[in-house]
Amino acid sequence: MSAPDPLAERRFAYAQACAQDGDWAAAAEMCEQALELSPDWAPAWFALAEAREKTGARAEAAAAYARTLGLDPADVQGAGPRLARLEGREVAALPPAYVARLFDDYAPRFDRHLTETLGYCGPEAIVGVLDHLAPGRTFDVALDLGCGSGLMGRALRGRVGRLAGVDLSVGMIAKARESEVYDELEVGDLLDFLNRRPRGSADLCVAADTLVYLGDLAPVCRAAAAALAAGGLFAFTVESGEEAGFVLGEGMRFRHSDTHLRAATEAAVLEIASLSPGSTRREAGAATAGRLVALLKP
Repeated sequence: MSAPDPLAERRFAYAQACAQDGDWAAAAEMCEQALELSPDWAPAWFALAEAREKTGARAEAAAAYARTLGLDPADVQGAGPRLARLEGREVAALPPAYVARLFDDYAPRFDRHLTETLGYCGPEAIVGVLDHLAPGRTFDVALDLGCGSGLMGRALRGRVGRLAGVDLSVGMIAKARESEVYDELEVGDLLDFLNRRPRGSADLCVAADTLVYLGDLAPVCRAAAAALAAGGLFAFTVESGEEAGFVLGEGMRFRHSDTHLRAATEAAVLEIASLSPGSTRREAGAATAGRLVALLKP
């Protein structure tokens, strides 16, 4: 991927300003001008694809997403899932490189934006479920999957012995280290993290606002079941949808149906200890429909 021409960078900045104003036709035109100067610049192709999609030019948008993916096979921009949505194909998961970049960019303002703008309360909701299911219980070893900046860890610290966290984002792990509540932190994929834990070594797994970036939850449920000791709990939040399985929404977050949650639980040989409605954040001023889930290893 070639470095952009300085004039192309200026055109791209104009395109971003037009997009922020909702003038998608102008944004597309500015992106095209930038690409005339820097034809192998993946971010400009991605921005062109988004603008074309917003104007209803689906075929042109699909071609631009495909060009982005060709220039950036790791898919830092997240072009692959957007192309799949456009073409009506199922998306099972988001590219790790995309999620890592998303949260690296988000890290400096993450806590304030979540709690003040979005009214985020995922950690408190999970602790509430644990209080209901296991009042007074202290968990010897807890695993925080997608730990982010440490909001979940801070909410959990008083009732766990050893606390380990994992996140794809280097920036988020740096923030989590600053919280000083974790005994162990790792940059990496949560499935790989779980699969490397000794079998039956954890008493609690939690995932607050993490599984919205995974489609099929069966693999993570199986991995959590292997890591958990008998009587251990896997508590997490998801956004809920009416579809039978799972679907990637326009905001690049998955929605999971109760049907899929039950099937993933059964596949992992876990039991549903709690499955209740619960919103953990707002979008556009309205509460996002969700589920608070706790699974028990028998």
